[in-house]
Amino acid sequence: MYRKILVAYNGTSESAAALHECILLAPGSSAEIHLLVVMSPPPTIIGGEYAAAALLSIEEEMAEATQKMGHELSRGHALLTKAGLNVINHLEVGEPVDVISKLANQLGIELVIVGHSRHRSWAARWWRGSTNALLIEKMQCSLLVAMVEQHLSHK
Repeated sequence: MYRKILVAYNGTSESAAALHECILLAPGSSAEIHLLVVMSPPPTIIGGEYAAAALLSIEEEMAEATQKMGHELSRGHALLTKAGLNVINHLEVGEPVDVISKLANQLGIELVIVGHSRHRSWAARWWRGSTNALLIEKMQCSLLVAMVEQHLSHK
């Protein structure tokens, strides 16, 4: 049985599938479930006369995003604790693949669960690369990819 599981969640149906997959695994209350929400970093600012206004705008956007993602973290936490799981929250800023792999390696995670949907076009997956493939290369643990279509069909 896995003792340390990291679940990537951001409020989308794909990430909700990851939460449900974690519950289906039934790791029990002795397992540590690390629930991770990753916020994208703000865009880089180019200096100039608009730098102060842009910085203020970015701070406001980050505050709004932090509040929104904090709410999503609370929703995911509630769902997992309702299933009797021991949940530890993480709210991080960065690129998802980098943050997920770094935290998984730092915490000694045994299993990472992420969501995936086939609705993204083949061209988009080819152009950006597969997030799941990038995770596999950076992590030292197992990766479970929860399919959103599977969980929607069970409801």
